Amino acid sequence: MNGTAQQPMILAAREVSKTYTLDSVALDVLKSVTLDVRAGETLSIMGASGAGKSTLLHCLGGLDRPTSGTVVFQGRDLYALSGPARTEERATRIGFVFQAYHLLPELSLLENVLLPALCRRGARARRAELKRRGLELLDSVGLRARAGHRPTELSGGEQQRAALARSLMNEPELVLADEPTGNLDSHTGRQVLDYLFRLTRDRGHTLVLVTHNADVAALCDRALILRDGRLS
Repeated sequence: MNGTAQQPMILAAREVSKTYTLDSVALDVLKSVTLDVRAGETLSIMGASGAGKSTLLHCLGGLDRPTSGTVVFQGRDLYALSGPARTEERATRIGFVFQAYHLLPELSLLENVLLPALCRRGARARRAELKRRGLELLDSVGLRARAGHRPTELSGGEQQRAALARSLMNEPELVLADEPTGNLDSHTGRQVLDYLFRLTRDRGHTLVLVTHNADVAALCDRALILRDGRLS
């Protein structure tokens, strides 16, 4: 685990369950999932499509409240926080990379990357500093020359690299990646993964990655499998 076994715990899930009700039928997606993640490690959660990987990631990141159980991030129970406090925690300390790029088509690439920081208090006064950081991040994923382009002018791989840069804009302690190469061909996907692992490791971010691909999972320090709602 590249020395992370001695690092402090950054994320701890305890007995996390998630049940959805569809047409009066209860669907148990997660069943008492318990998980510890240490600072600086890269962890993959592998499972078939529909296994509940995205649901688990959303629960870990404060996006979707579990039916039961707790998620503690940096010593704070995410779901004991108020809605605004949880939103602030997500926005400032957790970065998300999704299978869909979620770039706003009316904004330039740089404007998309800056969005997480511009939503924070005092951003207007720091705009020049934030712009420099945004350009540095675009440079780090090989896209500085495309900073003024709209997302529709870019390939899928370039859009995902921009989404990666955006996820790191606020220097989060934790990065959660949900099938980040799912919409890409194998060559382009490998390029995106190279950027993802290099940037998170070089900058000391913790990475939790969900995937159905065993080759992708093997790139992480540690791999777990989600099957029938349970983690092993």
